[in-house]
Amino acid sequence: MQEHINSMDCEQYEARIKSNDRLLITVSSPTLSQEVVAQFNLPMTSFLSPGDVSVQTSSSIQTYLVDRDGYINFPVIGNIKLGELSIAEAKQSMAEKISTHINKPIINLEIISFKVTVMGEVFKPASIDVANGRISILDALGEVGDLTIYGNRKNVKIIRDNNGKKEFASLDLTSSSIFSSPYFYLQQNDVVIVEPNNTRKKESRYGESERYKLSVFSTALSSVSVIASTMIAIISINKTTTITTTTNKD
Repeated sequence: MQEHINSMDCEQYEARIKSNDRLLITVSSPTLSQEVVAQFNLPMTSFLSPGDVSVQTSSSIQTYLVDRDGYINFPVIGNIKLGELSIAEAKQSMAEKISTHINKPIINLEIISFKVTVMGEVFKPASIDVANGRISILDALGEVGDLTIYGNRKNVKIIRDNNGKKEFASLDLTSSSIFSSPYFYLQQNDVVIVEPNNTRKKESRYGESERYKLSVFSTALSSVSVIASTMIAIISINKTTTITTTTNKD
């Protein structure tokens, strides 16, 4: 029974919109022309870039920034609160407001600033762009090539920003309990840290000890070398002085 509940939880998970998210939102209608619904869409921005022969024009889609209180400023409608809503809930809320102006609006909404960072004992530490707003801890580790043989699978750390406050959690990848954890699915700007296992820690301590010994040995050897060079120089000077004195007497 517990396994079934966990499976259902995984299927029902949806990312929530947060402050500082960048949203791509477009509005369309099955019955109206693009010209009619254009007032609800941000215009494409154009910029010039130098080419080999001529100047080319490039275009990019503008996005909405969710402010600290969870609002965006939407054309015609004004301020709309989307913070803490799922994608489906946000689309439904916007459709209800826009439907007072056009019939049966279709809302497309994406979080385009969704990134997570994975570092530590993994093969390819990286920041990962999440296209569909849904990524689990296992998916993220798969994206970076999995843990190295030195990674601690029983204590993977997650740092999460929750409304300006940092949350810290640990996951045991060897336990099925991770599937019911609120940290199984990652959120925007989560940081995953794979700590080294005991083998790596011991090797690190051994390496530091050996480096210290080598440093001490090198310093001692250098000191001996300096002393030897000084002694050789003194002996050479004494010999030269003795030879000069003998020559003068002759």
